Amino acid sequence: MEILKEIITFCSDVVWNTPEAFPLMVLLLLGTGVFLTVKLRFVQLRRFWHSIGAIAGKYDNPEDHGDVSHFQALSAALSATVGIGNIAGVATAIHYGGPGALFWMWVTGFIGMAAKFTECTLSLKYRKVHKDGSVSGGPMYYIEKGMGSKWKWMAIVFAVCTAISSFGSGNAVQAFTMADSFRTDFGIPPWISGLVSASLVGIVIIGGIRRIGAVASKLVPVMAVLYVGSAALVVFMNVAHLPEALATIVTSAFTPQAEISGFAGSGFIFMLTWGVKRGLFSNEAGQGSAPIAHAAAKTEEHVREGSVALMGPFIDTMVICTMTGLIIVLTGTWSSRFEDRVNLSSQSDLKFLAANSRVLTNGALDDEALVNGDLTVRGGVLQDALVVRNHSVVKELRLVHEDAPFAGVLKVKEGKLEEVWGKDAKEGDEQLPADEVFAEGKMLLNGSPLTAMSFRKGLEPIMPRGNLLITIAVFLFAISTAISWSYYGDRAVEYLMGPRAIVPYRAIFVVVHFLGAVFSLELVWGFADVALGVMAIPNLIAIIFLSKVVKRDAEDYYKRMGYKGL
Repeated sequence: MEILKEIITFCSDVVWNTPEAFPLMVLLLLGTGVFLTVKLRFVQLRRFWHSIGAIAGKYDNPEDHGDVSHFQALSAALSATVGIGNIAGVATAIHYGGPGALFWMWVTGFIGMAAKFTECTLSLKYRKVHKDGSVSGGPMYYIEKGMGSKWKWMAIVFAVCTAISSFGSGNAVQAFTMADSFRTDFGIPPWISGLVSASLVGIVIIGGIRRIGAVASKLVPVMAVLYVGSAALVVFMNVAHLPEALATIVTSAFTPQAEISGFAGSGFIFMLTWGVKRGLFSNEAGQGSAPIAHAAAKTEEHVREGSVALMGPFIDTMVICTMTGLIIVLTGTWSSRFEDRVNLSSQSDLKFLAANSRVLTNGALDDEALVNGDLTVRGGVLQDALVVRNHSVVKELRLVHEDAPFAGVLKVKEGKLEEVWGKDAKEGDEQLPADEVFAEGKMLLNGSPLTAMSFRKGLEPIMPRGNLLITIAVFLFAISTAISWSYYGDRAVEYLMGPRAIVPYRAIFVVVHFLGAVFSLELVWGFADVALGVMAIPNLIAIIFLSKVVKRDAEDYYKRMGYKGL
């Protein structure tokens, strides 16, 4: 597991942190979004209301080719994008990059609307209609058909990356965050949560896009109302502090704050990168995943479906992510420690540092400070060492075993726990399972527990267990995202290996969903970041290359709809 984590960390650094001065992926994503926004004359603003009309069914024709309606196609795409990124992703961005990271998520969302318009327009234009009337589409098809057969190798690269990414960002991350929430709030072991959610995902994805679209069109509105309504209530209850929170977000976007109560972020590029990559993880604009769902829409007007698709990043990032970020900043939970309890197993991501060492302001640890050797614990108190979790030293640390203060020895190598030995006066030393010994104390929160605590603190005056709303939302978001991403993956697998590969793929997808629930946070998110970045590259190249086609077709379509063009 440690070797796998090192490999993923190395790959993530190559994709997201090289060169350090301005990471390549940040430049590609922001640059492509700005280019398309200007080239298409701010289509996300000028044709916003046309998008709403199309979503409402104003132009629906049941005789058109396709599998689902405009609304169902958007719901399927949103069920994949409105997910853990909106709950855990925003929290992670703020944990690492501070409040300013939310501003760069906004930027990513706004310019992402133009990217989503472009890629989904192309997906409809170049989709494949099968003999039975069903359809397949996505970047692999518009790369091959739009750019020419000599570019098929790039279409294959995208399809391979999509299949791999479907196991990570669209599956394992969702399962992990859901299981983490149930562990935090109810003490349910991750393997139980993973087994239940994997079973539900398996039941739905057997039916393909029609069942996925039907489930998503009912589930997404419920999810949005529940989550946004609860978040809006927290904002309303703290409305007096809203101007200050907005000012903090905007000012720290350009002048990142120094270390605050263990805050992990420091440096403009560091903060910008976290905002952009979590913005991409949340709205998937430019990544090439949503075009696969939108390709299934019942319409012969590809620009119309592009107009529908541009609403995705708006709903996902400009509305839902904003609500999450606001309550985290309003309640001050992002820089506060809270009482928490976690076992000493590898999933807890605890690190042991020599006493008087420090956590660097970018969340890194000084290698020389990592402990090697035996650490003594007396009466639950760790001697001559510190414990770090979520990039911050745990305060008021207590180690307990069977609800009593633990006494014994911890064998540690390079800051990671390897063995736990208990001390017994009569029977001598006894090795104990690491998951039976717990660390308690005040810790910084990260991921969905941070968002849940923000809701709990914000709703405390009227709802003492307001964090349970997040637990429910996490469960719904995780299930809906996984079922839609399974469709993305099976379209990619079909493109690569034909229809016979779909059923085995779905079976593996369900198994990986279960495994994602029991892996560690850094391992799961690192894998997702790598897959997202790699899969975006061929798609970004394609939509830039084919943007002139989109502009020409959009001019024609909007003139036929009574506008003056773009």
